[in-house]
Amino acid sequence: MKIYLVAGEVSGDLLGASLIPALRAIYPNAEFRGLGGERMEAEGLTSLYPLETLSVMGLVEVIKHLPRLVKVRKHLYQDALDWQADLMIGIDAPDFNLGLEKKLRQQGLKTVHYVSPSVWAWRQGRIKGIKKSCDLMLTLLPFEADFYQRHQMPVTFVGHPTADRLPLEPDKQAAKKSLGISNADQVLALLPGSRGSEVERLAPVFLASARLLQQKHPHLKFLLPAATPARRQQLEALLEEQPLEHLQLLDGQAHEALQAADAALLASGTVALEALFCKTPMVVSYKLAPFTWWLGQKLVKTPWVSLPNLLAQKELVPERLQEAASPEQLSTDLDQLLSSNEAAELQRQAFYELHQQLQADASHTAAQAIQKLMTGQHE
Repeated sequence: MKIYLVAGEVSGDLLGASLIPALRAIYPNAEFRGLGGERMEAEGLTSLYPLETLSVMGLVEVIKHLPRLVKVRKHLYQDALDWQADLMIGIDAPDFNLGLEKKLRQQGLKTVHYVSPSVWAWRQGRIKGIKKSCDLMLTLLPFEADFYQRHQMPVTFVGHPTADRLPLEPDKQAAKKSLGISNADQVLALLPGSRGSEVERLAPVFLASARLLQQKHPHLKFLLPAATPARRQQLEALLEEQPLEHLQLLDGQAHEALQAADAALLASGTVALEALFCKTPMVVSYKLAPFTWWLGQKLVKTPWVSLPNLLAQKELVPERLQEAASPEQLSTDLDQLLSSNEAAELQRQAFYELHQQLQADASHTAAQAIQKLMTGQHE
């Protein structure tokens, strides 16, 4: 069995590195070739390009790198045919992979896409192109699978690898100890995003919210993880203008901060899922440039933006977006989580159930679904 794998970023490399052994358990003589990072190479992938080749963010950057990306895709397409691959698995990177999958599928290869693009949320018409590109979609989240089923597209919900990796019961005491915080201290984690634009829009509001909270909770401790050295510099400059008592600025360590925290204020994104796995009650917030927000309102088809609410299909955690993300509103929401054990416990109980729902042994389930596809058993 010759399996062609193409991953475009670190998260995809992690998924691929865990999928390869699960596939090898079914196909002991399988060979793996394509594009991936160090983790996938360590599992036996022959990668023709470095992982960073596809990591291009933003419209201007994509346009600038388009000739190179087109050249890479043409080369991988020809290489997969010359190598006589039996199967191609595109891991995430939908703008790159779906086009490659479509061309290879037209040549008779079976194609699988692992990690759904957000087609359920916006530009739903893309489903037509996806159906032409791949024989099977593997989704990390159950509501994504529901969307594909409604559109008669072969799909398997495989669960979330992070849910498999993290324990159902987080060790908050150990996390507090590792950060030098007393077990008796009440802690709030502030996570204003990993991109410069996110931190610029959200961090001043988050810090102002924290200062308002301090008036009611004078002994409250704050943890502020900086995603990168550049974000740390940005936050340090902001803290000089807006100092906050009892604040610990961390290098990375978002997971530790979420585990140690009694509540979290965070930017909408995958970090909300990590907070859910840490069973940390949260308030989710986001601010976009005014035109982007206006356009998003027209295009987005879901009533919620945060993953906990999308998974629960109800407002489980407060979402405060755009004008609603005011220090007064955010501090009121957080005060409720810090003062009322009932409000926090409602979230925690739901997080526990959602974590269990997403623990589905993702790599093993994905490999089995691929085996069914290859033997013609997939519905």
